[in-house]
Formats: sequence, C-alpha cells, structure tokens
Amino acid sequence: MKHAFYYLLFLLILSTLSSCREDDFISLPDEDKLPEQEASNIAGFYLLNEGNMNMNKASLDYYDYQTGLYTRNLYGTANPTSTLGLGDVGNDLGLYGSKLYAVINASNKVEVMDAETTERIAVLEVKNCRYVTFDGGFVYVSAYDGEVSLGNDKPNGFIAKYDTTNFDQINRIEVGRQPEEMAVSNGKLYIANSGGYSPPQYESTISVIDLDSFKVIKAIEVAINLHRVKADGKGNIYVSSRGDYYNTPSNLFVIDTQLDQVIDKFDIPCSNLTISGDTAYVIGSAFDYSLGDFKVDYAMINTQTRELLSQPFISQELVDKIKMPYGLAVDAYSGNIYITDAGDYVSPGKLYAYNLKADSLLFEQVTGDIPAQIAFVFKKPYKD
Repeated sequence: MKHAFYYLLFLLILSTLSSCREDDFISLPDEDKLPEQEASNIAGFYLLNEGNMNMNKASLDYYDYQTGLYTRNLYGTANPTSTLGLGDVGNDLGLYGSKLYAVINASNKVEVMDAETTERIAVLEVKNCRYVTFDGGFVYVSAYDGEVSLGNDKPNGFIAKYDTTNFDQINRIEVGRQPEEMAVSNGKLYIANSGGYSPPQYESTISVIDLDSFKVIKAIEVAINLHRVKADGKGNIYVSSRGDYYNTPSNLFVIDTQLDQVIDKFDIPCSNLTISGDTAYVIGSAFDYSLGDFKVDYAMINTQTRELLSQPFISQELVDKIKMPYGLAVDAYSGNIYITDAGDYVSPGKLYAYNLKADSLLFEQVTGDIPAQIAFVFKKPYKD
C-alpha cells in the first residue's frame, strides 16, 4: 500500500468486489532451489509480501545464500497460534540486531520476530503504521494515525520511539499528515510527509527531529506528496516526490543535512530507491492519469558527484519481463540487484536477481502477492 491515492482506491474497490473469507487460511511453507551465492557477510534475505487489502495475506519468504533454498510462507509455521497469519498489508521490513520487524499497516501493528526462527517476540500496536528505521538501540515507527480512507479530515501523523530490548514506547511526537519513510543522518531523523489521503491537498515538507531531544526542529519545504527517504554515504538525504499524477511529475531531491535544505533535484520519476556504496538505484513507475498508464524508468546516480548515470541499470530483456517494478534492494558485497514485480497486484508476484557487472539475469522466483520489502540478514556476530 505504498503507492498514493490511486492505489488506495484500487485496493478499496478490490476489497468490496472480493468476498470475505469465512475461514482464515494460513499457507504452509514451501521451498524452491535457486542458485547458491558466493560466501560473504550476508547469509541471505527476507522478503515481505504485502498481500491484498482485507485478505490477511501478508507473508514472509526467505532466500538462503548458502543452500540456495527459497522458502515461502515462513511465518505461519513458526507462529501456529497466530490465527490471522502475519496480517493485513505488509508495508515495511527491517532487521536490527537479532530481531526482524515487519510493519503490518492495515492490522495496525509491528510484528517483532526472532531473525533466525521468525518466531514472534513482541507486537507493537501502532495505528495505521507505515515504516520503521533504527538508531542507537531504538526503533522508530511512522504512522498515519487514522483510518485507511481518503478525506481531508485526517489527523497529523506521528513518530513512535520504542526501546529494542524491552519494547517499551519511549516517546511519541506529531509530524505532518500521512508520514512515510524515514532516515537517520547527522543526529537527526528525517520524515517524508505525504498528505496522500487528501489529494490535491498534499503535504510538501520533510519533518526533522533532533534525536537527542526528540523534538521537531524544522520542516524543510521540498515538493508535494513525499515518499521515499534514504541517506547516502556523505550524510545527504535523498527524497522522492510522487507528484499529483497530473500536472506535477514525480521527482527526486537531495537534502544537505548540515544546512537542512534542498541542494539538488533530478527530473526523474521515483517510486522506489535504494543506495549501495556510492550509487543510488532508482525505479520510476509513476502513474500518469492523462495517459491512464504507468511510465517506468530505471536510473542510477553517483552520490559522490550527484551525476545521473546511464540508464537503465538492467537489460532491456529484463525491463520487458517486469510488468510492475515494486521492491528494490542491492547486495553490497556481490553487487547483485534484486527487483520485485507486483504484476497485477492480486496474484503471486516475482523476484528477479540481476548481476550488473555481468549484465545477466541470475534467476527469477515466484513470491507471494505484491512482493515489496527486502531485509538482508548478516552473519553473526550481531548486536541489538
């Protein structure tokens, strides 16, 4: 549920057309054999599938680098007493120390699991939660704080701060309407405010929280309908704007965290973004209502020089394969790029592994519905 209001409308319509299940069914895990990966500090990764709204079909997969086994639907077997499975709409996934955090948006919770077994450790109850990020032994959760519906009467969102050892809520602070992704840089937390529930009255600022005092110290004017937020190696923050899908296009901006102001802009659409080393990888699948379709682009940016590099960063053959690019992650050791394909949003998606150096597709794999977020698992020792 990470697209803006057109996707929300699509899901709401879909939920009315789909009959509610009388019995909740939790899928059992199943495995496929994929290529093994060369030894590195990464043991594998989890993939969170969003699942369709009102269907409790969020699910968790795992790809083991050493064995090459790809296992789907891990959560249900590890947590048999969780009758509704992982829940309704998996929106974000993060690994911190020995714990895995899954944001289940429409279920109003963050599932905290053991990173090795995926057994539930705790549940953080957060109204309309969206994304997580971590720093200094704390997990920060962004939340809309309102029902999943459109309208101009929605309250401001908030950021909740939890201790990652006992899961006590340490603090909570109000930010803009419908806050999305966050990133930590220079002792501050940067939050993208979207206002996505009330088009055309979008938000246009990044809220800045000083982590020591946990107070909002600034609102940086950027562009309307903000979404993605990532920090680069220099401490700059990359922020995406989804635009209004009509006259204002999606763009990507750079914020200097020393000055707390915008210092650069890239006139490229950005629906997803990840930074690995000195390169930002950008997927642009921006919806254009005037065309009634998506425009899809793949771009790379040198974060040291802020230079837009040649594009796309995958082969044309793979570009043609992918119906709707969605999730994106890069293995910092191998350089392999992982892209998920949401397809038609109502049936199993796909995961593609691509080696940029060799310009070759390593494998493709069927996932759950709407594969979205990837969290790499690092080998021990790790520290909470």
